[in-house]
Amino acid sequence: MERKITIVPEAGLHARPASKLVETANEFESELQIAADGEDPVDARSMLAVSSMAAEQGEEVRLIADGDDAEAALDALERVLTTPEDEYDE
Repeated sequence: MERKITIVPEAGLHARPASKLVETANEFESELQIAADGEDPVDARSMLAVSSMAAEQGEEVRLIADGDDAEAALDALERVLTTPEDEYDE
């Protein structure tokens, strides 16, 4: 399964948003990857890989999931990427 998402957090995929994405990805069994437009996918469970993408707010990324809980994983990762950073704890 694959889904395109536009990054909403002001910080893009840096620091807290990247950490939240990796934390969420690790809650699922499916193989999860993320890719910036035109780039090779990286492991969504790896903080180093996700933060090194340097994806910015407003940039579109592809989420790729393969496994039994792929749809639920994509839904959860989409929520992280489309939620403003100041709303994470609410």
